[in-house]
Amino acid sequence: MTPLLTQRWNSPLGPMILAASDLGLCGVWFEGQRHGPSDEHMQGWTTDTGHPLLQKTSAQLLAYFAGHISHFDLPLDLSAGTAFQQSVWQALLSIPSGQSQSYGDLARLLDNPKAVRAVGAAVGRNPVSIIVPCHRILGSGGQLTGYAAGLWRKQALLKLEGHPLAPTSTAPIFPE
Repeated sequence: MTPLLTQRWNSPLGPMILAASDLGLCGVWFEGQRHGPSDEHMQGWTTDTGHPLLQKTSAQLLAYFAGHISHFDLPLDLSAGTAFQQSVWQALLSIPSGQSQSYGDLARLLDNPKAVRAVGAAVGRNPVSIIVPCHRILGSGGQLTGYAAGLWRKQALLKLEGHPLAPTSTAPIFPE
């Protein structure tokens, strides 16, 4: 297998690591987030700031954060997950911008209503943050719960997308 190609990208919510394989985009993590790659894990990865897919990803993320797009058009490689995780990550792609589902909704969508905890674990291990919109999953009562990169980022992403449950505040979406 060819080593992953990576680049660092400075988002309005903090530095991110982007990764691509021969098959597609396989990683978008905020630096230091839970379940993200460790420095040891990234040994052997190749930095490539000129890689076309990583450049396209950067451009689409920039447009997303500027409010110009709400959907990404990027080839994905989700093969790092188990078959169950991949099914959860694929289901996340069906949640439109500005909307949300609960972990239970997602489990029912997958015809496995008793797998709420397993769905939650798979959502938490999503390797392609923002692009595969795990931030659109809320608790059963609509509360903000769990986000590997921090609840404040989840809240900012929902606010950016105009989610009706995101707190209405006059504060800027992105920290100064």
